[in-house]
Amino acid sequence: MVLDQAQSDNGMARVKRDEFESALFELIEGWLGEAPIDVVACGMVGARQGWVEAPYSAVPCDPTPVAPFRVPDTDPRIRAFVVPGLKQMLPPDVMRGEETQISGFLSSRPNWDGVICLPGTHTKWVQVSASEVVSFRTFMTGEMFDLLRGQSVLKHSVSDGWDDAAFAEAAADALSKPEQLAARLFGLRAADLLQGQDGGVAKAQLSGFLIGAELAATRPYWLGQQLAIVGADDLSDIYAKALKQQGAFVETANSTQCTLTGLMQARKLARQTA
Repeated sequence: MVLDQAQSDNGMARVKRDEFESALFELIEGWLGEAPIDVVACGMVGARQGWVEAPYSAVPCDPTPVAPFRVPDTDPRIRAFVVPGLKQMLPPDVMRGEETQISGFLSSRPNWDGVICLPGTHTKWVQVSASEVVSFRTFMTGEMFDLLRGQSVLKHSVSDGWDDAAFAEAAADALSKPEQLAARLFGLRAADLLQGQDGGVAKAQLSGFLIGAELAATRPYWLGQQLAIVGADDLSDIYAKALKQQGAFVETANSTQCTLTGLMQARKLARQTA
């Protein structure tokens, strides 16, 4: 049960390593009492540049196979823990935060086998079997979209807005011809210059080309598999449409809810080992 919530933009990119605790207290000062409370965190807060570097657990393994890592030397009003990430040696890959979402998703689905897509800045495709993460791959699709939209020549041609038909067509095109991706991307600029193409249509096409190329690369993961998408609702819907267009059967789950459920499970582990 969520009793209260607070948000801040002060993440790893804006906060120095010795400033994480003070940034946290700016958010939770009003929730503190005389007895220490547990703070359980996941994601980049446990990275090398984060609050404390939490270890990685190697796959194949349960998504949260060990108890959260205790942050040393914290203010006595809190007991802070960070959930360890997962690592894969070949091909080399890592995740932080998604393991908690996976754990939360699987908590209500015992014996679930299949593939989980976690779309975002760095989208994860995760193979799950017997309640373990067997393997995963990361795609920088979201970051590439932001970079191309904001820092490439396409910034002059892509604007706000959306067109479902343009997205669907672009995704299908890139999925069938991923080797044409670079040419298709410049075509967005040319369509603006020569045809006055709408910037919202270009945005949908840019997303479609990138996601379509990602789906082409991940076809061995999702083709014929039980498939779930765990992410923000809007982004999950975009991925689901592209996959359903290819005949895939897709289940979606909200990433925030899965994260909260996973953190509650991590807290139980922390209390058992404290």
